[in-house]
Amino acid sequence: MELALMSNPETHQFQAEIQQLLNIVIHSLYTDKEIFVRELVSNAADACEKLRFHLASGKPVHQSEVAPAITVTTDDQAGTITITDTGLGMTHGELVENLGTIAHSGTKAFLKQLAEDKKPDVGLIGQFGVGFYSAFMVAKKVTVLSRSYAPDEQGWQWTSEGMGGYELVPAADLPRGTKITLELKDDAKEFAQADATERIIQRYSSFVPFPIELNAKRLNTVQAIWARSKNEIKEEEYNEFYTFVGHDHEKPLYRLHFSADAPLAIQALLFVPERNFETLGMGRIDSEVNLYCRKVLIQAKAKGLFPEWLRFLKGVVDSEDLPLNISRETMQDTSLMQKLNKVLTGRFLKFLDEQAGKDPDSYDKFYQEYQRFLKEGVVTDFTHKEALGKLLRFESSTLDKGKVTSLADYVKRMPSDQKEIYCLLAPNRAAAEASPYYEVFRDRKFEVLFLYDAWDEFVTDHLHTFDGKPLKLAEKAELNVNEAKKDGALSEDAAKALAIWLKESLGEKVGTVRPSQRLVDSPAVVVDADKFMTANMRRMMKAMKKDAGEDEPVKLDLEINPAHPIITRLDAMRQKDAALAASVAEQVLDNARVAAGLIEDPRSMLIRLNQLLERVLSKE
Repeated sequence: MELALMSNPETHQFQAEIQQLLNIVIHSLYTDKEIFVRELVSNAADACEKLRFHLASGKPVHQSEVAPAITVTTDDQAGTITITDTGLGMTHGELVENLGTIAHSGTKAFLKQLAEDKKPDVGLIGQFGVGFYSAFMVAKKVTVLSRSYAPDEQGWQWTSEGMGGYELVPAADLPRGTKITLELKDDAKEFAQADATERIIQRYSSFVPFPIELNAKRLNTVQAIWARSKNEIKEEEYNEFYTFVGHDHEKPLYRLHFSADAPLAIQALLFVPERNFETLGMGRIDSEVNLYCRKVLIQAKAKGLFPEWLRFLKGVVDSEDLPLNISRETMQDTSLMQKLNKVLTGRFLKFLDEQAGKDPDSYDKFYQEYQRFLKEGVVTDFTHKEALGKLLRFESSTLDKGKVTSLADYVKRMPSDQKEIYCLLAPNRAAAEASPYYEVFRDRKFEVLFLYDAWDEFVTDHLHTFDGKPLKLAEKAELNVNEAKKDGALSEDAAKALAIWLKESLGEKVGTVRPSQRLVDSPAVVVDADKFMTANMRRMMKAMKKDAGEDEPVKLDLEINPAHPIITRLDAMRQKDAALAASVAEQVLDNARVAAGLIEDPRSMLIRLNQLLERVLSKE
């Protein structure tokens, strides 16, 4: 039907603030011009949403049989793009108020923000509800045809070329809704291409809850299921949605779907993939949680939405409290984003704790895949350190191999005379149980957590305490074995005399030498003199400095077991054959360093060991 225009056009000047805004928009060097599609589609969706409200309220609506929908048409020959909705529409007064004045547009706040920032960042345009004017970034002329939902209203045509104000003229025979046609500038003709516009709509508006058609092709076929009730959604729908947003054809390991009203209005649907992609040789991954506002994409792979250690999550977060098109820089700095981060992270940690209680086997599978991320969180995220501590799992000396325990369960099993949580760093269980550092705990029947990950030392150091109990590494624990003296053990004075001799014999190779109160089966053990340093930390520091040249040998304290046959015989030997005793002493030290994992080049030790064997065999 051909449009019938009635009477002479009304000529209006834009309000001064609108003219100032348009001047910034038209002459800005802003490059991300494609956001005008998102802004106009979002406005169309809002109009459709408002119409749906009026229909539900039972108010009379013009063409009530026409369902709310959005249509986009491109014409590369004419150089135009047209966005039409069958939503609420506008009256003459609403056109003047919404498109020509600052009544509800937020333009004053927008201009104030620009003035304060001293830079014309049009990326802020949607933040203040002035998204319509983004059309002038790409259009030399904008024509709006609109007919209100009210049965007794008529249609109107609004036309503007930007800075020169606008014209209004009555238009007959208009359907309900709004039709916006943009005659594109020469440097924006790409938006008259269907492919370019389809890409933008698919990126930003895939989940708009009204049908969007581009040149008669339906675009948004995937539902925003995060906005639906969990009781309405089938398992297959969740899995299909995960495939869409996660680009992963395996089913997710975990799914968290929740909504909250306070302190922020949030709807979130989060997934944990079956596999940790960082261990599959893909390098450091980026978060794949997309941020939406009222089902319109604000930022893909949103930065700052979650802490870095939760970068394995995939899914969507939708918050009505977010302004549209808030810039990346602003997102990272705003208190709003910090609140979102805190609420979302806290809720996900609560979810993991619940899963660990309800289904320990499933949680153990998650932990095997993602424990490094949780440990990274303990080290880097002070806010959530305590909650993360509850999620850690370790093997224990009191449990069968392969079985793990939480720190909370460990604390429950602690005897009344135990004041600390004991941890032993080792490459595996066999090494842990054979470690000289474990002997005193076995003797005292104290439970020890076995830590097989080299970075666990940093984790325990940063966690520091759990449930008021300090975490103590075994080699730093100040425990003595039970007092019962073994037959043949050196006396206290003899042990001290041997320690003095060992120090004189070994010289600068050791710090202090002293009788040990922690050993049962081993002849000796090395202990770092620095109370904040451990053998594991020494190894890691050396690995990080391996290209920086040779470091000076580390001086470690040596503790000897006065009851061990090697030590008692060494004491007797030093008085008969001092040279041989000195070689044995060096071997005892190196054996202790091997047990601590501190010898990387055993060549000199092997030469000495062969010499000792030769001397022993020569006496046969």
